[in-house]
Amino acid sequence: MDYEKKDFHLDDICLLIKNGIQAIVDDEVTKRFDTEELPSWNLLTRTNKKYTHLSLRLTILWGIGCIIRYFILWPTRIIVTIISVLFLIICTGLIGCLPDSDFKRTIYCNASLVCFRIISRAFSGIITFHDRHNMAKPGGITVANHTSPIDVAVLACDNCYALVGQKQGGFLGMLQGALQRASNHIWFDRFEIKDKQLVVKRLNMYINDPKNLPILIFPEGTCINNSAVMMFKKGSFEIANIVYPVAIKYDSRFGDPFWNSSKHGYMYYLMLMMTSWAIVCDVWYLPPMTKKPEESAIDFANRVKSEIAKRGGLVDLQWDGQLKRFNVKDEWREKQREEFSKKIK
Repeated sequence: MDYEKKDFHLDDICLLIKNGIQAIVDDEVTKRFDTEELPSWNLLTRTNKKYTHLSLRLTILWGIGCIIRYFILWPTRIIVTIISVLFLIICTGLIGCLPDSDFKRTIYCNASLVCFRIISRAFSGIITFHDRHNMAKPGGITVANHTSPIDVAVLACDNCYALVGQKQGGFLGMLQGALQRASNHIWFDRFEIKDKQLVVKRLNMYINDPKNLPILIFPEGTCINNSAVMMFKKGSFEIANIVYPVAIKYDSRFGDPFWNSSKHGYMYYLMLMMTSWAIVCDVWYLPPMTKKPEESAIDFANRVKSEIAKRGGLVDLQWDGQLKRFNVKDEWREKQREEFSKKIK
């Protein structure tokens, strides 16, 4: 029996060596889980303590900036935060006492817009919305790239959403509980399979009612530093055939909104946001995208992700954002082996 054989050549492994060296020199994945490197200093933090006194003029400007940010802006923003949170808790508590009706939903939408607009002032949010005619309709599903919990406040300044997200504790958990009293939000534990199944069931019931608020989902499932968009989970794209993509791009020159949850608690993160100059961002509402006939949920998710990355000027990556918490899955290793085997056959 004859077999088709291919002689091994040393250059067969050159691509693997190149990819390995490239990953060591400039890893395109793990650097998305840390603060994005700026091309120039934004007078917020010292990037290298050895160069503290490199320029007397810059040192003086930095010192003046610290006084303004920590002794003027920060105390003012703390007061605004307390007012906004109290207003949110009181409003949602009162609205929660009303019977479920169109009147209740209208009151909640107006109160939500006011509350989140006040909250955005707590970090001097300067938000520019583009193509608002593409905004999600009631009962629709909005998907967006994810940088931090501030994304919710940014989008909720312009529209009222039913939120789907990870169940949190502490300060964030208190806000989730307040919102839950007034509307039907869905909080779950990503590590519980039963929770995921319940979420899918509730979403299927929810989107069939056009009276419901549009749903806001972040399919990446974790915070990325706004330099790239990573793999979208397919669950959101199995439920609906039409989604409303949204691209969010922050200007890190005025403040870095990325939340590195593995390094900082949420209260410390809030302090960093409140001592920044401002949170400046652009939001693009993309035209609604429809699932093609015979298109799988994974292909649909990748197509939507590519459009969001393109519009927001972000790098489109296929890697799973959960890599910052877990090791590489065996199926990814097997996929790399298959790709290499195709080259040497």
